Amino acid sequence: MTPTTNTGTETGSAKPPGTGAGEGRDEVVLDSTPGASATTPPTPPAAPPGLRPVELSRWAWRQLTSMRTALVLLFLLALAAVPGSVVPQRDVDALAVGQWQDRHPALTPLYEALGLFSVYESVWFSAIYLLLMVSVVGCFVPRLRIYWRGMRARPPRAPRNLSRLPHSRSFEVDGPAPEALERSVQVLRSKRYRVDSADRLGDGGDVAGERGYLREAGNLLFHAALLLVLAGFAVGNLYGYKGGVIVVSGQGFSNSLSQYDDFAPGSMFDVEDLAPFNLDIDDFDVQFLREGPQAGMPVDFSADVRYRERPGAPERRHDLAVNHPLSLDGGNVFLVGHGYAPRVTVRDGEGHLAYRGPVIFLPQDSTFASFGVIKVPDAMPEPLGFEGLFLPTYGFSMETGPVSRFPDALDPVLSMLAYRGDLGLDTGAAQSVYELDKAKMEKFRAGDGGDFRVDIALGQTKQLPDGAGSITFDGLDRWVKLQVSDTPAKWLALGGVVLALVGLLGSLFIRPRRAWVRVTRRDGRTLVEVAGLDRTPGGDLAEEVDDIAGELGARRPEADERKMHP
Repeated sequence: MTPTTNTGTETGSAKPPGTGAGEGRDEVVLDSTPGASATTPPTPPAAPPGLRPVELSRWAWRQLTSMRTALVLLFLLALAAVPGSVVPQRDVDALAVGQWQDRHPALTPLYEALGLFSVYESVWFSAIYLLLMVSVVGCFVPRLRIYWRGMRARPPRAPRNLSRLPHSRSFEVDGPAPEALERSVQVLRSKRYRVDSADRLGDGGDVAGERGYLREAGNLLFHAALLLVLAGFAVGNLYGYKGGVIVVSGQGFSNSLSQYDDFAPGSMFDVEDLAPFNLDIDDFDVQFLREGPQAGMPVDFSADVRYRERPGAPERRHDLAVNHPLSLDGGNVFLVGHGYAPRVTVRDGEGHLAYRGPVIFLPQDSTFASFGVIKVPDAMPEPLGFEGLFLPTYGFSMETGPVSRFPDALDPVLSMLAYRGDLGLDTGAAQSVYELDKAKMEKFRAGDGGDFRVDIALGQTKQLPDGAGSITFDGLDRWVKLQVSDTPAKWLALGGVVLALVGLLGSLFIRPRRAWVRVTRRDGRTLVEVAGLDRTPGGDLAEEVDDIAGELGARRPEADERKMHP
């Protein structure tokens, strides 16, 4: 058997100290159970009890409404908005989304699963947004109550020993103590302190002053402004809309749902609320740099627009440019892109006119080499289709074939492949005007057995093999991409941003400060003590304490120094 030492502090000992003759001595604990160990093991500490649902909810709420969590969520919201600026968004430019998906087929399923083509409508972005709003409200409301109580409270009483504060002055003045006390109240109020002089000490007393309450007001204003921005963003997305349309120069657009190429309404938006304006693109002008390392970059592009805000309204003109949108009641029109629309004429094998008009080609690179499709379902005896490139300034590369060497239309050429057969338009399925369904079509073949390519310059005509018809490059128009949107609460969000800046400036530059003046009568003289305390570092507290003391009759420290060192 092994003896064990008992200090009187563990449970399970034979006797606690002071209960018998063995008091204060080590005792041996024996177990009467046969085969059992002679030493009784100590009882292990019990596991801490788990949080009950109410306590867990309270803890989670405190974590969510803390300032640290609000800042983290604000940072996450800004970070979550980055993909919306980098990745093409379906509600802004559906064509750009389609082009991006064609270039990155491996990444497209992942991006679709993450909602990166509609960032601001995704579940994860909405979750961050809602959590941030809850966090800000939960942080703002309690602080508002605390601030209200602080505004109504008296300034803190003067410490017992003012000389122990970082900055203090002590001096004697002439005159009675009540007069010096009243003078102290006036001086502190002149420096915008909220003053309390209720503490009286015989003939003298203490005067307490505090200022800088607007610093916390700036913090609260910042929180309130953040709520305004979030509310404005929410209202704009619920009741607003955004749409895109391509309009060829010389044609027009009416603000109706059927006219849009892509349209993204808010969940609470009613299509009947679309403003009934219409506009015409009379002309479009673009200038490119022709020399230097940045040759080919657009210098300026603008569209000459005629518009009516409603049927029967007077017609007005507007120079629509990138940073000069057209603002209307119920919608804003932005110029977001441009490109080329070659005018072509297609005749079928019987010599009949099968198609005539401009065809929109979409730019693929900075040289404005543009891809497009021409569908001619009425051609006889078989429908015709064309797919290929429009090259504003024709060039040829041995590696890639026909290329564009400059974005301006200096030597425009159409380079396309020709097809014949069923265009797939009779199936009833939706089909993009920028894609050619070649499943039931065959290419025209050249005499050498290769693909028949239509390479025609401006004004030229190309005959198709087997007498199937011809295509003529008649002329060249330009198109513009317009974005029409309406955000009902944009001024609310803008006002929130301005107020947030004001609140942030107030919280950064307003310094909370406290000052105390104590007046006592000693040996027939009036003793005045002045002290101050900054609640934030980096202020000019020493100078202000000297100013208060000087106005109360103290000699300036620099004056004393000049007197000692003339």
